[in-house]
Parts: sequence; C-alpha cells; structure tokens
Amino acid sequence: MKKLVVIIGTLLILMSCSNPGNDNQKKRNLTPEEQKMEWWTDARFGMFIHWGLYAEPAGEWKGERIPGISEWIMCNAKIPVKEYEKLAETFNPVKFNADEWVKLAKFAGMKYIVITSKHHDGFAMYHSLASKYNIVDATPFTRDPLKELADACKKYDMRLGFYYSQAQDWHEPGGTYRGYDEGKPHWDPNLVREPFMDYVEGKAIPQVKEILENYGGLDILWWDTPFGMTEEAAEKLKAVTDDYPKLITNNRLYRPWPGDFSTPEQYVPPTGLDYNWEVCMTMNTSWGYKWYDENWKSSEDLIRMLVDIASKGGNFLLNVGPTAEGEFPEPSVERLKAIGTWMQKNGESVYGTSASPFFKLPWGRCTVKKVRGGTNFYLHVFDWPKNGLLTVPGFKANVKDIYLLSNSNQHFAWKFDGENLDIHAPSVIFDEVNTVVVVKVKGQYIVESNKPTLFNGSILLPADFADVYNPGYGSHAKIEGQGTKSVISNWVDGRSKLKWIFDVSEPGRYRVETLVNAESSSGLNLEIGDNKIASEIRSTDGKFDVVKLGEIEISETGDHMISLAPDRENWNGAELMYLELIKL
Repeated sequence: MKKLVVIIGTLLILMSCSNPGNDNQKKRNLTPEEQKMEWWTDARFGMFIHWGLYAEPAGEWKGERIPGISEWIMCNAKIPVKEYEKLAETFNPVKFNADEWVKLAKFAGMKYIVITSKHHDGFAMYHSLASKYNIVDATPFTRDPLKELADACKKYDMRLGFYYSQAQDWHEPGGTYRGYDEGKPHWDPNLVREPFMDYVEGKAIPQVKEILENYGGLDILWWDTPFGMTEEAAEKLKAVTDDYPKLITNNRLYRPWPGDFSTPEQYVPPTGLDYNWEVCMTMNTSWGYKWYDENWKSSEDLIRMLVDIASKGGNFLLNVGPTAEGEFPEPSVERLKAIGTWMQKNGESVYGTSASPFFKLPWGRCTVKKVRGGTNFYLHVFDWPKNGLLTVPGFKANVKDIYLLSNSNQHFAWKFDGENLDIHAPSVIFDEVNTVVVVKVKGQYIVESNKPTLFNGSILLPADFADVYNPGYGSHAKIEGQGTKSVISNWVDGRSKLKWIFDVSEPGRYRVETLVNAESSSGLNLEIGDNKIASEIRSTDGKFDVVKLGEIEISETGDHMISLAPDRENWNGAELMYLELIKL
C-alpha cells in the first residue's frame, strides 16, 4: 500500500512539473487572437440548433406545403405579422429538456452548441425585456429555454453560443427583409415602415446586450444575414461586443468585416482556407423543423464530412431543428448517436488536429497532430484498398510505429517504396465508414505533393482527385473506387459540380477531354479562370467513351482550378472517370 502511494505521488509530481509547463510555453507562443480562438480550433465539432415559432407550422401553412426552408415560412408564404404572431398562442414545447439536449451533443462528440436566440421572424427564444414578443411573455410555456440550456452547458462542460439575426426582423417596422436592399416593399401592407436605425437602437442593441449579460458569459455570438446592414449600425453593435474580449464572432455582422471566422454554408471548400472557418450544414434540407422533410444525409456521409473538414483545418457546425414540442427529430438523434459511437473510438483524430499536408489521398483523408518528439498522422481510410496495401504518396519520415487508433494493439507492417510509404494491412475492413490508422513519426518529415501536373504532354485529372460540390439537399454525386478505376457516380442532380486543382508548368493551349458514360445527351459547362466553354455530351450508349469538351488557353504557370457544372436546363445525368488536358 505504501509503495502504491509513493508511485501515485511520483506520477502527480511529474504531471505537475511537465504538463502545465508545456501548456504555458504553448500559450506564450500564441498571439492574443490565437489564445482566444484556441479552444474553438481544438474543438472542430459543434451543434447548431434552429428553434423558434416556425417549428409550429413545420413547413406547412393553411394546409399547403410551403417550398423552401422551414424557418423562412413567414417570408416564403407572405404571412402577415398579426397572423404569424398567433403561433405564439399555441407554442408550448413541454417536452424540452436542456440536459438531454446537451448530453446528446456531448455523446456525439460536439464541443460547443450555437442556438437561435432570435431568427428573422423576430421572435426571441429567451426572456427579453426589450420586446414582449418572446417565449416567456407571449406563449403558454412561460419558461426561458436558453437560460436552462446555458445552465446545462455549464453543468456538462459544453461551450455555448447564441445566433442573433441583427438586421432581418420581419416582425418589426424597421427591420430588413429579403428584397429590402432593392427597395422592395414588405409583403405585409399593414406594417407601417420605420427607419432601420430605430429598430437597431430600439431592439437589436438592447437584445444583444441582454444575451451577453444574462446567460453566464457566451463563448460565441453568431450573426446572420446582414441584408440592409449599414456601417453605422454595425459599429454600434460591435461596440457592445467589444466589451467582451473573449467573445468569438463570425463574419456575418457586416459584409466587409471578417469577424473571427468565416462561415461556408451547406458546402465544404475544396482546400483549407488561410483563416479560421466553420462549415454550417443541415442534416436534411431545412434548418428549422419541417415535418415532411425526409431528405436525410446518412451517418456515413456526416462522419466523412466531419473528417474532410478537419483534414482541411476547419470546424463543422451540424444543425438540428427541434420540434414545436421541444424534441430532436428521431432521425437526427439516430445520426448523432452514430457519429458519437465513432467519435468515442476515434475522436483523438479530430480534436486539436491540423490540416493534412497531403494534396490528395485517394482512399480517404489525413489529420495531423504535434506530439512530444514528433507528429501523429491520422490516416482516415474511407475505401480500404482491396489488395490490403495502403499507399501514402510522397512521404519521407522516420516512422516509429503504425497502429489502429480504435485498437492500439493492432499494429501494421510497413516499408518505403521509393517516395511512397506502403502500409500492409490484414485483408479485413476494420470500420466500414472510416478506419483510422495512426502513423507515429519522430522528428521532421517531408511530403512531396502529388498534385496533377504536365506529364507526357497531358494533365490527367482522375475522378478521385475531384472535389464534389453537392447541394445541401437532393441526390448527391459520389466518388467510387481509386486511381484509374475511380468514377464519379450518381451524378444526376444538375446542381452538383466537380472541381479539380492542378499545376500548370507550361502555359499554352490545351484540348479538354473527358471519359464519360451518358445514357442521354446533356449540357455541361466547363470553366477555368476567365475561360468558359459550353459543351454537349452526347449519349455514349451505356458505355464509357472519350468526349471532347473544347479548347482553352492557359497563360500563366502555377495552380489552377477547373470546374464542370451541368446545364441545369439540359442535364440527364452521367458518370465520369477522368478529365484530361492535352497540350496542343
């Protein structure tokens, strides 16, 4: 027993001597801005919650399904202010349980929550003294759900942010709306208009002060849609947030201002960005609850999307739209639990990681983390090679160990073959969604880019090097297979685009060809820089065939991006194996 006490005491001394010193040294090397953002960049994964009066109609008004996203129903259905206000009379989310929401987010591996305090409909989801149009004063619920959520976040060590629509407010005479910038009138003729600054000073500023002062200290303020926002109004709102130096804000207060992070919406950028960024994404079509929206992304797609974003150095803010009763829809719960089950085993490969140094890894993605004496490379294998040989291209390093993250006893043999690292794995799929293999490297390493460039007179852009831009909803094009056998399949939605990045070592004129399979003729638009070509893909009679798309002039060396976008008016779907630029 005495020996055990000595061992534990020694360990505690070692921990107290080493870890805090390292942390303090790290913090000393960070700028004040980097220190503020440190927890956020380490988190990588958060939950977005869109909840408001719009959950009551849930996408339907007077028996008619209203096109568009649920939270925009007041605008899309042109509902008069007084009619929309009546929703508050029956809004009573008695099944709301803040603890359950936070516990589920925590299980899913999320490190922060951002929830709508006031959306564009003008209704406050907290007890506002600046406007009686709020959940405590205007509904039978009479509780403050955001106060309960703030308390639950503190209880379970969850960071918290509030979304606030600072310019759009369809309920107020001075608030903006879609078309406001173009001078279009509000759809409700009974709403007598007032100056925009009357709204900003009378409601927006007081409410922003309320949410910053009364909820225990927010970590994030998430602005949205600065339609009609002026610099004068933005300066006054910013003056309020300036009193909170640790508060993180996004780039949507006023369009010219960058904020602390940018917000790609419903798409993942093809490469990492030079500043902090966060993808916000729905699980189905709508942000708010829409009872008939069954267009759910799969758990597999969401897990891979999280890893794709982390591998590019970004954060993922995944949305849930609760019902009018205050519950998460069951399909959302199922997906959050599936993500959480994966994250319990593999979260180390997401939290606190940096962007991948590799240009493309055809079998998946890579995240990186600095560790004592070296670097951990987390190889996220989406498509396990059928020959059991996982090739890491252009990699020179002192590899000390390679093992399975979910089972550190499962080690892999490896060898270097020229400039590539070949990892030999058993002929078994460890995780059908994403197997994480850890490559431990001591000291420095070198990564040679495998970016496509001119070779033997042409630049080959295979399918698995493409970035696929799918819409937030609808049918999604997918990459299947690897290398010369890879193919873009299920390319049926005319909104899905393909983009490739490549290096041009020799400027000049190039012929662009593609290997496609098209059952029917379709239109395809090619774009590179200022060059735009409209082409037609004729039917290939159910087999892959080479189709010439046109000729382009590339006048400068360096990185270029080429994109293929369907002609939405004339798109019947296709499969694609590669794009090739042939120097003339």
